[in-house]
Amino acid sequence: MGLGPSGKAMAEMVVAAPAPGSMNSTNSIMGAGDGFGCLTSPDKAQAPMGKRVNRFFCDVHRKAKNGEGYRITFTTDGVTFRHVDSFTDIPATAGDTVFVDAIPLQHTDGLVELLRRGVEVYYLRRLTLQKRKREEHRFPKTAKGDIKTLMMIDPRWFRKVSEDFLIMRKMISVYRALLKTHQQLENKRKSVSEDERNILKAAIRALEKQMNEMAKKIAEEAGRRYPAYNKLVKELGIDENTTAMEALAEILTYLDPSKSFRKTSNLLGLFKPIHGRKKIYDGRLRRALQRLTASTNNIRSLRLTARLEKEILAKIWRTYRQEIQGRLAIPAQG
Repeated sequence: MGLGPSGKAMAEMVVAAPAPGSMNSTNSIMGAGDGFGCLTSPDKAQAPMGKRVNRFFCDVHRKAKNGEGYRITFTTDGVTFRHVDSFTDIPATAGDTVFVDAIPLQHTDGLVELLRRGVEVYYLRRLTLQKRKREEHRFPKTAKGDIKTLMMIDPRWFRKVSEDFLIMRKMISVYRALLKTHQQLENKRKSVSEDERNILKAAIRALEKQMNEMAKKIAEEAGRRYPAYNKLVKELGIDENTTAMEALAEILTYLDPSKSFRKTSNLLGLFKPIHGRKKIYDGRLRRALQRLTASTNNIRSLRLTARLEKEILAKIWRTYRQEIQGRLAIPAQG
């Protein structure tokens, strides 16, 4: 009596909208918007009408035990799997999406190339979630098992990456490695004899010079890539402190302005732990905030408090969020 769609139309509706996380062959959909639920979203892959959108689920793993390099296994349907040595070899085109469990630094350039093709890339926020899901669905600990697990994870646990993020992340990883080595040498220096201490002092001074040079490069790159960075440097009064400027760049790189301040502070561990449960947060990002807070307030690390850290983080989050919202509000020219 015309009260609803015909049986054929209803069948087409069901096929066009698979359940989130399903492993059906609808990973390639004509003109689909959302990578999982097929609902349009501004931060998901948007393909031209009539263009076939593919979702590539990838697992990055070492080629062999103690071997050099990584191999990438990928699929679009959970049935047929292929292997490549570089992300550039994945047949993804503009509008397609790539979901990956981890991003080794060696593959930064390959992912940047995918982004420049118009492909959207998402990585898993928490690898511990993959292990829990794999055990829940009883998938084997293999590349194929990890990919099938990846396909079952809710899309909210993936973060979209940009070229800015990938380039900054690569530079920050170098600084973090230098910082870790510096701390190890400082600890060793305190436990050796005077003669050995003098030798370590020379090594530490050379390392500090390299750290200072790397921090300057990171600060310059952040100033070019994040408009809010230069404004925050002035507001915080750290334009003469390269260590603090590096810490600010580190925080901005990993900050997600679309998240609430509560979720942002939780990411850095600024919350009270639940009794009997381990706190899960980004320890390296928290240490960057502590370095920045100590420099901004001109105090020693021993005098740091969670309240001071939270105040600095709130200022960063607010300024960054306002800058992003203001940029999105500007109408396109043309």
